Amino acid sequence: MMQSTATSDHIYSSEAATLERFIHVYQALRKDNLDTLDAIYSHDVVFEDPAHRIEGYDNLARYFDTMYTNVTDCRFEIHDHAVNGDIAFISWTMTLSHPKLEGGAERAVKGCTKLGLKEGRVVMHRDFFDLGEMLYEALPVLGSAVKMIKKRLGQ
Repeated sequence: MMQSTATSDHIYSSEAATLERFIHVYQALRKDNLDTLDAIYSHDVVFEDPAHRIEGYDNLARYFDTMYTNVTDCRFEIHDHAVNGDIAFISWTMTLSHPKLEGGAERAVKGCTKLGLKEGRVVMHRDFFDLGEMLYEALPVLGSAVKMIKKRLGQ
């Protein structure tokens, strides 16, 4: 039996609405409203980035709490996004400042995210970005070495 268009449109609308809610939360995310993450993530979410793999919402909430406690500022600008079934993609720029990185100067890091969506929640969140650009290049001695290596590689 063929699935009706109305059901198919409903599924798309549901996933698109979940992505829109995710974007809204991330664009407004600050130290004082980290509890808004509860509205978008499932309790058994898996979060991955170049430095971490975190399983479960409680662990993810602790990670964000620690991260936002240590940074002076962190905000996201969303550029593009797309939904294909239960998978979504977002491109973004994260602007952050940390007192231990380049004297607290703002750093802009471009990246993208792949999301797995289920029942109006994010069940899988995978960030892709250059950890060297975000962190290593901002460290005193290591930063110079990383920049030199990238230059030699033709980047």
